Amino acid sequence: MPLFDTYDIVFAGGGTAACIIAGRLAQADPSLKILVLEAGPHSFNLHNHVQPARYLNSLVQGHTVTLHNSVHSEALGGRSVSVPSGCCVGGGSAVNFMIYTRAAASDYDDWEKLGNSGWGSNSLIPLARKVETYQVPSDSPSAHGSTGPIKVSHGGHDTNIGKEFLTAAQYDQDRKISPSVDINDFQTTNVYGPLRARYIDSNTGKRSDVAHHFLYNLPNFSLDPNEGNNLHVLTNRRVVKVIFKDNRAIGVEYVAREDLNVESRLPPRIAYASRLVVLASGAFGSPAILERSGIGSARYLADADIRQIVDLPGVGENYNDHTLCVTQYLASEDSDCLDDIFNGDEEAIKPHLKKWQEEGSGLLAHNSVDAGVKLRPTPEELEELGPSFRQIWEEFYVGAPDKPVACLVPTAGDVQNSAPPGLKTFGIIFFMAYPRATGYTHISSPTNPWAPLKFDPKFLEDPADLSVLRWCYKHARELARRMKSFRGEIPTRHPKFCSKSSVSASIVRSASGPFAIDSPKIVYSKEDDRAIDEYIRATVGTTWHSLGTCAMKPREAGGVVDSRLNVYGVENLKIADMSIAPLNVGANTNNTALVIGERAFLLIAEDLGISLESETISHSLKNLSLCAHLNGN
Repeated sequence: MPLFDTYDIVFAGGGTAACIIAGRLAQADPSLKILVLEAGPHSFNLHNHVQPARYLNSLVQGHTVTLHNSVHSEALGGRSVSVPSGCCVGGGSAVNFMIYTRAAASDYDDWEKLGNSGWGSNSLIPLARKVETYQVPSDSPSAHGSTGPIKVSHGGHDTNIGKEFLTAAQYDQDRKISPSVDINDFQTTNVYGPLRARYIDSNTGKRSDVAHHFLYNLPNFSLDPNEGNNLHVLTNRRVVKVIFKDNRAIGVEYVAREDLNVESRLPPRIAYASRLVVLASGAFGSPAILERSGIGSARYLADADIRQIVDLPGVGENYNDHTLCVTQYLASEDSDCLDDIFNGDEEAIKPHLKKWQEEGSGLLAHNSVDAGVKLRPTPEELEELGPSFRQIWEEFYVGAPDKPVACLVPTAGDVQNSAPPGLKTFGIIFFMAYPRATGYTHISSPTNPWAPLKFDPKFLEDPADLSVLRWCYKHARELARRMKSFRGEIPTRHPKFCSKSSVSASIVRSASGPFAIDSPKIVYSKEDDRAIDEYIRATVGTTWHSLGTCAMKPREAGGVVDSRLNVYGVENLKIADMSIAPLNVGANTNNTALVIGERAFLLIAEDLGISLESETISHSLKNLSLCAHLNGN
């Protein structure tokens, strides 16, 4: 049970944004009584979280994510997709790939153009700098921070796979290669470069996440809520709904999973909040809490037998993600691959563990990704993408040269952990930066927060999305076959090209080495293209980047929160997580989640009357410096 009868602030969710806000508030005003209710367990110093290369144990196989299974879709060949979301203290930052990529500056400007003052790039980029300590030499140091809690480094090793990817990119005469380019300066696209920045502390080799750097490191913080300071974290508790009095949020109902046992069902418990309730349960959890509280579309609330108190049709709508595919290749025996670590071979992991414990380096201080490119098509490729994409290109991309159409990275190992045992492999991941797919997520139970959701991401329902991924597959394959470590293609991880396919398109099951850089490109027939499309439909999935389901935009446009994150139609209730993103971002979403946390902290602190004069001055100076840099001065 909570130690206090009433808290000042109650957070429903203990993910990325919540940890930042709660931690910073506790530091700014230690007298605040703060409660964080997290559906999952603590992640404090657990090896699956702090040892970077073990992230698949959490993300794919562990108990610190919640899996959301979609409806079956004709666009996916009749199958369902499973989308995990973080379910532990620290949320996605504790279980993700640790890939450091940042949105395009125009992404945030697009948010502001919807009427969200203070959410443009001039306001948010300084917060991206504030949150980090960038430990990587950079050609654009003014784009990065040097004093923030979250450490960003190259990790403990540079694999040959990343270096070979950049060498193989010489085949692409239309794009540049730079060993020193910073592709995370909010602007750069169409340049092959190293991805040496990861959410890993260079001094310790540990994952750098919000739980360890905003909560667990607070003075007097205790994992036991009966001890420590005024900030309490209750784990394995999921919020059912928000409690209102005269349209004002005054607390939340929550339950532990064991409370729902049929034989000993316990009533929900209540945590009261005198000043603010903050929903921070992510793109799936936050809209579900709103709906169980009576806030949402009349149609979906009626389906769940819930009385509506506020009509907000946008709740649970506008679901966005990045559609991802992976192709896998056999690698040479001398390759730096993480397959043994991903497979959980503890005997093989021992030397990596020793190096990590002693030096904070080696493959255990790695995530398998060393290089990448944010792709935009050439005029010739634009023709290949076809008419379904051309209008999108003209309307959305032409005026925003910082927006990639897709992101493509090599992996030193099989991140889907399905390669044949004992083999070394490398993969190529490619995902769309701004898919047309826009789905939904809605509740199926009025009272059970663990009940499965009604969820449809709408993957590949727009033909333009399929054409982009087909283009990416071809591009990725050309690169992979030219990498020095290439020893063949794993047939089950590629399209089933028919016997009438051209010789060049056929799967290469075994090879003594790579194709020459100047080898001719593969020629694909229409039948080959259909085989690629079938493969994509059968394998495309999430990039773990769910967002948008409580969008920050005008209420009449389907918005759920205003620019100060207040839920429309009620008082004393805010949302602060990736669900508030009104539009997608062309990057992995952790960096944006960090920025949302920092922005939400400033807004909440201002609402509570907490003085942040020094922070305001600091932000203003950083704004001026960055604006000058972006303008070339």
